[in-house]
Amino acid sequence: MPLQVIVVGAGIAGLCAATAIKQAGHHVEVFEKSRFLSEVGAAVTLSPNSSSVLAHLGFSFERARVCQLNTWETVDGINLETMGSVDQSRCEEKFGMPLMGVHRVDLHNELMRLAESRQGVPSPASCTVHCGAQVVRVSSEEGFIELQNGQRHYADLIVAADGLHSIARAHVVGGNGLKSTLTGFNAFRFLIPSSMIKGDHEFDEILAWKSDGLTVLADTRDKINERHMAWYECQDGAVQNLVGIHPSTATVKSEDNEVNKATMLEEFGHFHPSITKLIKIAPEIRSWPLMQNDPLHRWSKGKVLIIGDAAHAMLPFGGQGANQAIEDGGALGRLLQGLDDPAEIPHRITLFDMVRRKRASRIQILSTVRIGKEKQVEKQLEQYAEPGVSLPTNFEERTYHDFSFKVLQRSDEVLAAATPSTAQPPSLNGPHPENLLSFYPGKSPLVL
Repeated sequence: MPLQVIVVGAGIAGLCAATAIKQAGHHVEVFEKSRFLSEVGAAVTLSPNSSSVLAHLGFSFERARVCQLNTWETVDGINLETMGSVDQSRCEEKFGMPLMGVHRVDLHNELMRLAESRQGVPSPASCTVHCGAQVVRVSSEEGFIELQNGQRHYADLIVAADGLHSIARAHVVGGNGLKSTLTGFNAFRFLIPSSMIKGDHEFDEILAWKSDGLTVLADTRDKINERHMAWYECQDGAVQNLVGIHPSTATVKSEDNEVNKATMLEEFGHFHPSITKLIKIAPEIRSWPLMQNDPLHRWSKGKVLIIGDAAHAMLPFGGQGANQAIEDGGALGRLLQGLDDPAEIPHRITLFDMVRRKRASRIQILSTVRIGKEKQVEKQLEQYAEPGVSLPTNFEERTYHDFSFKVLQRSDEVLAAATPSTAQPPSLNGPHPENLLSFYPGKSPLVL
């Protein structure tokens, strides 16, 4: 008999998990508090470690209007001189999939299509999405969620993908390490239709300079504070996506376009004139404070498992937040394949922890520093080291660490190697029994 699974939240993590679990042959119900399924924000990068999962699920990259990103470079934001660059034009050859940029709305819409699709789904598996259904309580012992209207829904497994402000996280890990803390940084995000700048002679020079990939423009004048912008395309090149990170004491998000634009020009006004021109013509700029969470010591309790931002909320440095949420969903679906006995769920969740928690924790730590500053968190990374995995200390090593991981293969191998009688929950700092070299292919992670 298929499992009865509840997913809390219909964001990237929730829909990816729901799709993967449904395709594994189970009944899934998704409960989303908003009344209209929509994603906000701008674009995200899809790296090979997650896009390979999406491809396995039947995701249409064409329908999602992705843009291939052929470089990932860091440049001086003031004079536009290159400081470091990784050629991503051979990314598919190296890692199996290209590096891509995708608008969050397009990503979310395609995941929603997959969640609701019956194509290729084994009978009697299903997925139903409930909107306007806010979950206010979860029970790991009895296996139910309680909605705001008092209704209770029971399941063999509850997957909480309810984001940074998860109601399930406190239930799973208790009061320790739950608070999100202000980082002292703010993020500006804005989109510019390419039609506004392509063909305009004022932008000819900057467009001729801009690589066909992701460009990080660093502030080299301020030697104390981190300040940078990231720029890449999405929606088949029809939209330019820009993000600006800067030091700030703000504690709440702002949607006041005029105030945000003025503040961003104050922060980035010393950048190259072509960059400040982009800020000036931005149709709408949003701003919010960046929050930080430390890695959690556990992601599950009883019948409740937290994934995505609920388990490992990340800063935008490195662009892996959405990618790690997708890895979570892919691994969970893979590890629930062939399971028809609810009594086996705790064992499968133990395997999920082995596949995901240390890797996601490393990337969560790396997300606190900009590309090129990996040495700053080397000691923290050591707490989550795994056999056969070199801890990244520079731009190239970080790219390899993030992009080359094959989460579906690792899930298959761990599931095949383990049995309910021998599997033990991994300790926080202890090594896993598996050698991970096969999941990070290549003789040396230094060779790209």
